[in-house]
Formats: sequence, structure tokens, C-alpha cells
Amino acid sequence: MNSFKEAKQQVEDRFPYQGYMDISTDSYLNTANTVTKYLQPGAKILDFASGPCDKTAIIQSMGYQCSAFDDLQDDWHTIDNNQEKILEFARSFGIDFKLASEAYLPFEKASFDMVMAHDVLEHLHDSPRDLLNDLAELIKPNGLLFITVPNAVNIKKRIEVLMGKTNLPDYAGYYWSPGPWRGHIREYAKNDLQELSEYIGFEIEELHGCHHMLHVVPKNVLPIYLSLTKLVPDFRDSWILVARKPAGWEAKRKLSDSEYAQIIGKYSPYYLS
Repeated sequence: MNSFKEAKQQVEDRFPYQGYMDISTDSYLNTANTVTKYLQPGAKILDFASGPCDKTAIIQSMGYQCSAFDDLQDDWHTIDNNQEKILEFARSFGIDFKLASEAYLPFEKASFDMVMAHDVLEHLHDSPRDLLNDLAELIKPNGLLFITVPNAVNIKKRIEVLMGKTNLPDYAGYYWSPGPWRGHIREYAKNDLQELSEYIGFEIEELHGCHHMLHVVPKNVLPIYLSLTKLVPDFRDSWILVARKPAGWEAKRKLSDSEYAQIIGKYSPYYLS
């Protein structure tokens, strides 16, 4: 079992993409601190949509039993034999990696102490309802769902909108994207995550802003940015949500017509029924 510093160094030394892990060191520390806050080494964790398993490998190296699930179909995953490099890297750390093309969530229900989904929900084209319920079914009673997402209303985006710029992904990257768009579709504000927890029937343990993208803040502005976001944490670039699955939890995947009408009825024919 390694400390965070030791684990991160071990992963960096063996990670097949030099410099990749230098971009956002805060996200690794936030992930490790959150896991160790709630779980003891030996706990079972699923990293859903794990990507190249950089975060997963750190947690595994710190003494946890990690599984990972991803389709590895981002553009860069599909070139230069990168998919096999990632799978081999995961295997070298003892991570139980399941490729999404082989089966959908091939894990036993109520088998994980925590399910993590880092920078995932903002990429979904459809409602996250079914996915969240599927993931919730994999969590043990009183286990945890650990989500990180970009903050749709961070201070940088607020200023950019006031200047007439977009708070959406860079248009050039969107316009020139080859094949289906796999970038951000819907980013999250704090109340979205509060409602998400309510709808899936989980109890919020913590929900707050965090720093994952400090590397994009110009150095001459960084002291001001850090001071401002210390005063107003909701201005930070990302959110951390940890929510607990209560004993006796049951999935709710659909509303009755009357419940659904209360939400969108006045904007649709449901209002007339």
C-alpha cells in the first residue's frame, strides 16, 4: 500500500503517455483524498468510463481493489495501438478492466463499495437516468457514488459570456471533429447535481466546487482567481459529488404520466390531458 505521492509517482513512471499526467495534478489529489476519506484500503471500487486508467491505477496502488470500464473509442484511443497499450497498463497494476464492446457492465449487483464516474456525465447525449440507475445497482447498500463534472457556471465561463463569448466547447474543435461528437453536451450547475441525487434516491455526503483546471488559468491571473474562488467555492471549475446509497434503495426509472405532466406538461400536450 502506497501513499498518494508514492502511488502517483509509480503510475507516472509506468504510464505509456509521457506528460499526460502533468496537465491536471489537482484532479488526482482530489480523487485520492475523497476515496481515502470514505473507504479503507481493500474496498472495491469501479471506475466507470475510466479512460487510460491513470486515476484508477493510483487508487489501485494505494491498496484498493479497482475495476474499470470503458469503450476506449476516443479518437486518440484508436490510433498507434493505444487501446492495447492502455489495457496492458491496466493489467500491469492488477486492475480488472472490462472493455465496453464485450458486454454492458459485466459486474455483479451490489458488489462495489464505490462507483466513480469522472468527467463522464457531461458527454452523454441522452438522459443519464438509466445509466445512473444501472451504476447504482452495482453499489452495495450504504456504498457511494463519486462523480466529478465540469462547472457550467464557473467564474471563467461567467466572464466569457458577459464578453459575448460562448460557455460551450470550442467551436473549431466541435466543427472539425471527425465522426460522432464525443465532447461535452451538457455541463452541470450545483442544483443539477442536487436534483440528480434526489431523483436516483441517494443521500448527498458532499457537494462542492473544486480545482481541476488550474493549468488553463494565466499565471498572472492565478492569484486573483484562487483568492476569489476561495471566497466563493461555487466559482471553481469543477464539482465533486459524493452520494450514499441508502439501505432498501430501489431504482426509479420512469415517472407516471401524472408525475411527468407536472414537470413538462405546460410545454407539451400532457398539459391538455
